[in-house]
Amino acid sequence: MLFWGILPIVLLLLLVVIIAKVGTGIQGEQAAPIEKLNFEKIKLVDEGFEVSVLNSGPEAVTVAQVIIDDSFWNADFDPSPTIDRLGRSTVFIPYPWVQGDPHQIKFITSKGLIFTGDVIAAIKTPELSGERFMKYALIGFYVGIVPIALGLLWFPFMRRFSARGIHAVLALTVGLLFFLVIDTFEEGFELAINVPGVFQGTGLVWFGALLSFLLLIAIDQANERRMKKEATGRQISYKLATGIGLHNLGEGLAIGAAFSVGEAALGTFLIIGFTLHNITEGVGIAAPLLKDRPTWKTFVYLAAIAGGPAIIGTWIGGFIFNNTLAALFFGIGAGAILQVIYVISKMIYKESLVKKYSLVSWTNFGGLTLGILLMYATAMLVKY
Repeated sequence: MLFWGILPIVLLLLLVVIIAKVGTGIQGEQAAPIEKLNFEKIKLVDEGFEVSVLNSGPEAVTVAQVIIDDSFWNADFDPSPTIDRLGRSTVFIPYPWVQGDPHQIKFITSKGLIFTGDVIAAIKTPELSGERFMKYALIGFYVGIVPIALGLLWFPFMRRFSARGIHAVLALTVGLLFFLVIDTFEEGFELAINVPGVFQGTGLVWFGALLSFLLLIAIDQANERRMKKEATGRQISYKLATGIGLHNLGEGLAIGAAFSVGEAALGTFLIIGFTLHNITEGVGIAAPLLKDRPTWKTFVYLAAIAGGPAIIGTWIGGFIFNNTLAALFFGIGAGAILQVIYVISKMIYKESLVKKYSLVSWTNFGGLTLGILLMYATAMLVKY
């Protein structure tokens, strides 16, 4: 049995090796060179530019000439001007850039193709230091943790609602999450545009979402079979906080990246917008707890899980931003949020059957609509 299981794989590998070594048998000249260089990061230092590039094409690429603002310029390469497939090289260009001015960097390959990277407004790239590290942490704290905690403070008020009122609040949570998952997908797809083609940025977003959704569903079903009961309100709140935390990781990425390239005004604008936007997320996290008796520690943990990733995201965006990983994170976050929508919707449906309430009632519809409108209105403070 083992032999017949391994044999097709061995034969397939043998076929691939033969095609790679011998070829297809069809002779012909390449119509045009196939080369692809991706500018991963342009770092501005006192002496000039440090450009990190990735060869995402099918063959090795040799950078023959460097042009800065339409002038040919000398450059040093680490490790080499010839970059193998999926290889990286750092190009140091000693150039007297001007604070606040735009600059354009062009690489001309040995086959004559030109690849361009733009510096919109020149400013020295911030270096990792204890002071800046703590400043980014503070930004993430009052963008993520503080507004989530303020939203959780509505818990005592919501506890006074009737059964129908609790259903309306849960429906409001679903509305918040519907908007949030769409926004998360959009952010992921925007980043996917800048992902090197070989990594299939759009696919990363979809794969991350699908696999995280299915993984969480599988974990839920395994827990239900082992415990012989459905998830409690507290467990759902923790799942909700985890999904929102992944989304807030992306918000931190956006803020940190804005400050790292010198767009301080944009970064400040995003801080204010995200802070107001995230208060509604705290309300949604508290909703599944309305029938439980949580302690103050539960709320501290929920605020940390949902808001803490904004701190990590700000660090990543400010110091080591990577479009490929960011797109994947957004996809995983979207899948986690979709799974929570599924769980809360199932909860509302089953309770409506037990208490003989209509699932599609005016109160539920009103809660769902209000959740979407709240997120839409606060999102207007963030879009630019």
